[in-house]
Amino acid sequence: MLSYILRRIVATLPVMAIVALFVFSLLYIAPGDPAVVIAGDQASPEDVERIRQSLGLDRPFLVQFGSWVWRILHGDLGTSIFTNLPVSAMIGQRLGPTLSLMIVTLLLTVVVAVPLGVVAAWKAGSLIDRVIMGFAVFGFSLPVFVVGYMLAYIFALELEWLPVQGYTPLSSGFWPWLENLILPAVALGCVYIALVARITRAAMLEVLQQDYIRTAKAKGLGQGGILFIHALKNAAVPIVTVIGIGIALLIGGAVVTESVFAIPGLGRLTIDAILRRDYPVIQGIVLLFSFVYVLVNLMIDVVYTLVDPRIRY
Repeated sequence: MLSYILRRIVATLPVMAIVALFVFSLLYIAPGDPAVVIAGDQASPEDVERIRQSLGLDRPFLVQFGSWVWRILHGDLGTSIFTNLPVSAMIGQRLGPTLSLMIVTLLLTVVVAVPLGVVAAWKAGSLIDRVIMGFAVFGFSLPVFVVGYMLAYIFALELEWLPVQGYTPLSSGFWPWLENLILPAVALGCVYIALVARITRAAMLEVLQQDYIRTAKAKGLGQGGILFIHALKNAAVPIVTVIGIGIALLIGGAVVTESVFAIPGLGRLTIDAILRRDYPVIQGIVLLFSFVYVLVNLMIDVVYTLVDPRIRY
C-alpha cells in the first residue's frame, strides 16, 4: 500500500509541472500587454518599455518561466500590479471566507445527498424515488447564480430570515458566522447535492442486488443496518470519488456564489483581478486552485487503499 501511495505522489509531479506551465502561459494567452495596463493610456512607448524591462517581460519565455517557478518554490507568488502587495498575503486575507463556504457546503452535501441517494435506492421505482431523482435533475439543471438570487430574494428580502450578503468571521461567534453562509452554501450545494445523490443511488442499487445483502435480510437484520452498515460501506468507493471530484464544482461555483452574496473570498478576488488584468494575482489563485484539486484527487487515491482491499500493490 505504501508503494502505491508513493507512486501516486510521484505521478502528481508532472501534472503540477504542466499546470504551472499553463498558468504562467496565461500572461501570454490573455489579450493585452501587462506593461501597457500598468502604464496607463497616457504613457509613452518609452515608459511602457521601461515597465516591461522591470517586469522581465523582455526576456525569453523559458527564462521567465524558470525564474517564476524558482520563486514559487520559495513561496513567492509575486506582487500585485495594482495594490503592490504580495499575492500570497492577498490570498491569505481572502482564504478564510472561501474555505468556510466550501466546508459548510461540503458538510451540507454529505448530510443531505447521501441519505437521499440511499432512500432513493431503497425505494427504487416508487414515488419517493421519482421525487428525489426529479429534485436531482432540477437541482443539476439550475445555474448557481439563479439559485442564489432566488434564495436571496425569498429568505433574505421577503422573509428577512437570513442576511442577504456579507461574511462574519468565526471569531465573532458561531451563529453569526454560520448565518451568513447558509444561503451561499445552499445555492452552491444544489448542483453538488444532485450529483452526489444520483451517484449514491446508482452505487447502492448495484450493491443491494448482491447475495450477501439477501443473506443479511434472511438473517433478520434491520433495514437500517442493511442500508447504512453493509450496503453503504461497500458502495463507498464511487461515492467518495464523486465527492472528491465535486471539489472542482465547489471551486468554480465559489467564484459565482461569492459575487452574488458579496462574500470577500478568493472568488471575489479572482473576478477583481480579471477585470483589472492583475496577472500575478490571477496566476497565484489559479495555481492554488489547481494544486488543491490535484491534492484532493491524491487523497481520493489514498482513501481507495483504505476502503478497497483489492488495492494493495
